[in-house]
Amino acid sequence: MTKWTKKAAPVEQPELSAYQQALRARLLAAPVVPAPEPWQRVAFVPVGGLLGIGFASHPEDGRDLVMVVSNDGHGLFDAVTGEKVARDRDPDLEDSTPDAVADLSCPGLGPISGSRVRIAGLFGGGLHTTTADGWTLEVVAPAWPNDRVLLSGDGGLPHLGPHGERWWHIFHSNYSELRTVGFSPSGQTIAVATSSDISLWTRRKDH
Repeated sequence: MTKWTKKAAPVEQPELSAYQQALRARLLAAPVVPAPEPWQRVAFVPVGGLLGIGFASHPEDGRDLVMVVSNDGHGLFDAVTGEKVARDRDPDLEDSTPDAVADLSCPGLGPISGSRVRIAGLFGGGLHTTTADGWTLEVVAPAWPNDRVLLSGDGGLPHLGPHGERWWHIFHSNYSELRTVGFSPSGQTIAVATSSDISLWTRRKDH
């Protein structure tokens, strides 16, 4: 006996409005450019199997530190110079990934040992997307699934000013999966993390 089932009607995809098409075209046409002054790129660090990152402050001078959690352990980087500060290749199993605890944190290492750092990335969480003085970070995907990171000084989309003057396409994740993007709590560091690397920008004057 043949059982007949009713096929679901195909879902119609709404067409983009003229405004949406123009905005998408504008985003697609914007090339990757350096971040504007006072931002300076200080590091591009390959990190295989990166899971997430979090920010901490150095106990001596308050400079931003970035903790990186990956399949190969934990690392700590100076966000002003990009230098590696500490490394733990074999963290305790219960603390190796942030999903083991409710606040998505991992134990600090090196100069921030004894504290815990909240990690944003594969398992959730998030970083700051704005600063107190008006900088904004946002992730767009006009050619999904490749994400683009935009830095702006005009409050975010829709950008009224021209590319390279009021908003900047500073990173294109067209080779790895984007994990997280954000400012440090101090507003002095930008971090972009993918599944294979981390990029850092600083505007701290002693760089």
